[in-house]
Amino acid sequence: MRAAWHERPEGGTRFALRLIAGFALRFGRGPARLALYPITAYFVLRRGTERRASRAYLERLHGRPATLWEIFRHVHCFACTILDRVFLMSERFRRFEVRMHGLEELDRARELGRGLLLFGSHLGSFDALRVASLARPEVPVRILLDVRQGAALFAVLRALNPAMAETILDARNADPALAIAIKAALDANSIVAWPVDRARPGEHMIAARFLGRPAPFPAAPWALAATLGVPVVLAFALYRGGNRYDLHFERFTEGACLPRHERSAALEGTVQRYADRLAHYAHLAPNNWFNFYDFWQTESGSGESSRPERAAADSAADDGLVRRS
Repeated sequence: MRAAWHERPEGGTRFALRLIAGFALRFGRGPARLALYPITAYFVLRRGTERRASRAYLERLHGRPATLWEIFRHVHCFACTILDRVFLMSERFRRFEVRMHGLEELDRARELGRGLLLFGSHLGSFDALRVASLARPEVPVRILLDVRQGAALFAVLRALNPAMAETILDARNADPALAIAIKAALDANSIVAWPVDRARPGEHMIAARFLGRPAPFPAAPWALAATLGVPVVLAFALYRGGNRYDLHFERFTEGACLPRHERSAALEGTVQRYADRLAHYAHLAPNNWFNFYDFWQTESGSGESSRPERAAADSAADDGLVRRS
């Protein structure tokens, strides 16, 4: 069995990433983007796991075999957003054209006078969501990321903007300490941004149909939202080529606190609605899908959790958030 996504090594050493970041900041985004073509060619030719994942996704999306050129364009789009992280994290936002759609949904959700969960994905640039915080500088934003998975890149970005790096909550271990940190941020009326499309092996999952086939999605974020009764807004930051990004916000749930005995059935429908919206935006920006691994878990089963496992996830959410807070 091939390595799971969280066990895959980074596609580049810390030295190489520092070199690219230094080159980009010194000579500009244009020359640095030219260097992405040979880097993309290397990934497409040498990184078989990513190439196969790209092909599987593109074939499910388009309903036909994917060409090598389409795979190249897909990986190149990912490389462009990685390069842009250097500028986004160094707060050089003015070089980008960012169009926001539905930003008022954040305001409506925050009218309840508490924090909210901003659920996103690895569709597009999750870092571009930082731009939204500029429009609401009085609103603190905390971002959940798996720091160890991208350790070399995170080290480079932390060097560029230590203050921004401090806003990141390390989501490597989904333990009670992380749950308590999330609740503390929400109690402080913060926005907690969380990509919720990747399920780890062994994690409690909910299967939802995505692009024509069941795929596993993590249950914990939705169980946490239902336990705390905080509103959820969906966020998708789509790269549109050049220096253009489209940020879409959708109010998704109103923040009702569900009793434990109702939660399992309700979460199944909620996760399916999320998968449907994820598919909608994948069709809007096909090359923005940056899950370069066996997302549908075709080599290790469907990823569908049993009802007892989902009930255990609900119980863990209650124990970690309510009883420990």
